[in-house]
Amino acid sequence: MEQGKEPTPIGVITEIHGPVTVVACDTLPPLHQALCANVADETYFFEVHQHLDKHHIRAIILHKNSALHRGISVYDTGASLHVPVTPDCLGRLLNAFGEPLDGGSKLKASIFRDVHSVPVPIYESVGVGKVLETGIKVIDLLCPFIEGGKTGLLGGAGVGKTVLIMEFMHAMASLHQGVSVFSGIGERIREGHELWHAIRDAGVLSQTLMVFGQMDESPGVRFRIGLSALTYAEYLRDTLKKDVLFVMDNIFRFVQAGSEVSSLLGRMPATVGYQPTLSTDIAEMQDRILSTSNGTITSVQAVYVPADDMTDPAVSTILSHLDSTVMLSRAQAGKGIYPAVDVLQSSNKLMDRHTLGSRHYSIAEGVREHLARYHELEDIITMLGVGELSQADRKIIMRARKLQRYLTQPFWTTAAHTGIPGVSVPLESTLKDCEHFLLGHYDDIPEKYCYMQGSMEKQPR
Repeated sequence: MEQGKEPTPIGVITEIHGPVTVVACDTLPPLHQALCANVADETYFFEVHQHLDKHHIRAIILHKNSALHRGISVYDTGASLHVPVTPDCLGRLLNAFGEPLDGGSKLKASIFRDVHSVPVPIYESVGVGKVLETGIKVIDLLCPFIEGGKTGLLGGAGVGKTVLIMEFMHAMASLHQGVSVFSGIGERIREGHELWHAIRDAGVLSQTLMVFGQMDESPGVRFRIGLSALTYAEYLRDTLKKDVLFVMDNIFRFVQAGSEVSSLLGRMPATVGYQPTLSTDIAEMQDRILSTSNGTITSVQAVYVPADDMTDPAVSTILSHLDSTVMLSRAQAGKGIYPAVDVLQSSNKLMDRHTLGSRHYSIAEGVREHLARYHELEDIITMLGVGELSQADRKIIMRARKLQRYLTQPFWTTAAHTGIPGVSVPLESTLKDCEHFLLGHYDDIPEKYCYMQGSMEKQPR
């Protein structure tokens, strides 16, 4: 629009169906174009999703629609949705449009980035790198993060996904001097408030950007909040040239929002009622999580598993994009094992001797074998008792129980609630301790000295 000229509307709203509106216009704006309307000194944004005919489009409202009505003039912004980017975004809490939610001033940015930007070309992207230590024993040993990889935290409600995510963000800032971008997709307001304060109390807020699309917002916002946050992660990767930890909590809510949008747009539902574009929606986001020579983006994605059903189409599609899956088990949490990682169900596609090294791989396999044998014998132990086992099996069970308790750990982010200071254990210490467990060096130590501890070096012998 030319400066000083009154903008000309491209059309008017003719229908409103919840978060979906039909706009009559003379010239059709392209798909994904951002439109706007002004009502009672408030600006409402829309995103074009369908061309119905030569003069009608269907768009998703990116705000609450309580003040909208038919006959409102709609204007073309001239581009798709953009967010303001600046290095000063670190330490801030923003919404899907880059507007502050923390009561602070607006971002003073001269650069805006398109949330629908295309992935980095293949020739500019780099593959996964070395193991990215987190200081969490069970993760570093058995399902390690790989720099530039994608990790999923899978589990039902209340098994500790968000707590584990906060610990990863703490590790990124304290161990790697990197930055984190947190994407809260469909977060409850209470959860978002608690998370914000927990990150601030842990002292890592200055190295963290939090972008929230809350549960009470329109499905259009929840559907696009992940792309807004990913746009900031790409900007920090390209400008600060640091390791970026990109966290999504919860990507299943992104799928739910897409399903809502798809139904309101009139598309025929596919398997189990999900949108027919499920695979494309997820791939468009996942394929942008890339590392370049400027910096890396390592992704952690919390995945809610509906009814603990791993065959759910949304869960299966998300899993196909992940390098590592960390299964959080309600049974483990019930035993007081925190983090509640089910070691035998968790996996890592890159867990081999070439990536981890022979020593790490051999120790990890030895720990898995002990825990697997313990799992096999649990029913026999329950019915007949340990005394009915062979001497070799009794030794394996004893060591497996100690390893299971050793892999628990107090967290920094829960110290205020538990009264136990958090600990961070270097990978080398974890490998050394587990090697000693497997060799029988700790056979005389009671199990209680293994539970909720850091390294075994400081424990009584």
